[in-house]
Amino acid sequence: MNSSPTSAGPTAWLLRATEPLPRPTRRQQLLDAGLALAFALVALRYALTTPNLPASPLDVRLLAPAAAAPLAWRRRAPLPALWAQLGFSMALLARHVFPDLLFTASLVAAVALYSAVAHSPHRRLCLLSAPVAVAVLIVLVSRARLPHFPNGLVGALLLFPVVVTALGQRLWARRAEESRARVRALEQDRIEALRLAVEHERARIARELHDVVTHNVSVMVIQAGAARMVVDQNPALAKEALLAIESGGRAAMTDLRHVMGLLTMEGSAAPDAEQQPELAPQPGLDGLDALVERIRLTGIRIDLTVSGERRALPPGVELTAYRVVQEALTNMVKHATGADALVQVDYGPRELSVDVANTEGRPGEAAATGGGKGLLGLRERLALYGGTLHTGPRLTGGYRVKALIPLDLLEDA
Repeated sequence: MNSSPTSAGPTAWLLRATEPLPRPTRRQQLLDAGLALAFALVALRYALTTPNLPASPLDVRLLAPAAAAPLAWRRRAPLPALWAQLGFSMALLARHVFPDLLFTASLVAAVALYSAVAHSPHRRLCLLSAPVAVAVLIVLVSRARLPHFPNGLVGALLLFPVVVTALGQRLWARRAEESRARVRALEQDRIEALRLAVEHERARIARELHDVVTHNVSVMVIQAGAARMVVDQNPALAKEALLAIESGGRAAMTDLRHVMGLLTMEGSAAPDAEQQPELAPQPGLDGLDALVERIRLTGIRIDLTVSGERRALPPGVELTAYRVVQEALTNMVKHATGADALVQVDYGPRELSVDVANTEGRPGEAAATGGGKGLLGLRERLALYGGTLHTGPRLTGGYRVKALIPLDLLEDA
């Protein structure tokens, strides 16, 4: 939303900095202090050598050099330095001091005005202060008496305001371009961050769909093939396979409804209770028995053992461990037909271990459909919790998938 004087208030809009104030270096601070000291010494010289200064409660001999003091802060606080100098200048005008002092004060006012225009981050306030400063500067010059200069220096003195104006304009334009470059860089960073967020979300959705669809469909394909082979000789066994296919299909639909429900509900208004899908909770380690039982219906022998002190774990850890077992068994169904499997879950004091080992088998019809994305997704899931995944063939034949998830880090978090 674009800011405007009416939406943010005129005072806040006026005082808002349009860009950060550059921090002056040590050398620049010393140069500013030297410039202020030089003008103060010149003004003090005129004040001490000028006869018949008017009497005043505030001694002009102190007021004249004080008018140059704000130049020491012309980079660190440009606008306050300009206002302070204008205050001293108007005090000198009110006391009708000697014209030589007014000429020195006009030079100091010109430098203060240039510094405010060139360095102040409050551009709007600076533009409002500039007319007042110009008016005071005109009055100072009109009442001042120019000192005697050699003719050869007159041309150089006339070029001074031109050079100052050109340098100020160049500096302002450069800072404006730097500000635009910073804005463009921030916009590019925002676009890149948005692109990465979209890619990560797409990868997360792909992992969820892969875990849900690949496992259930692979099991259903094997069960359908078994039913086809025994439908004539053993209708009862074929009926059991068909019931297993139905059970696997319902489980797949439940998981898909959960994933799609999350996608449609995020970032949108909550639908009515009648329109909300009945979402099942994400599977965890409690669902391993049902997972193993579904695969056993295909005729595969699977042993499941759980050791250690069983305790509640974060839902994300439970889901990750469940997906490890699911992916390992799915790969076994696809690549090791006729093999047996052993699933071991160990609740250790410092880590959770999930080990799925299968014996050697023959590749199934769906073996050529895998692309290795399942194991890659598992590694990414485990990496979120500091876990590791070890996969590879066993020395006695077959394949092993083992995941380790540290639990002490989760307790500390």
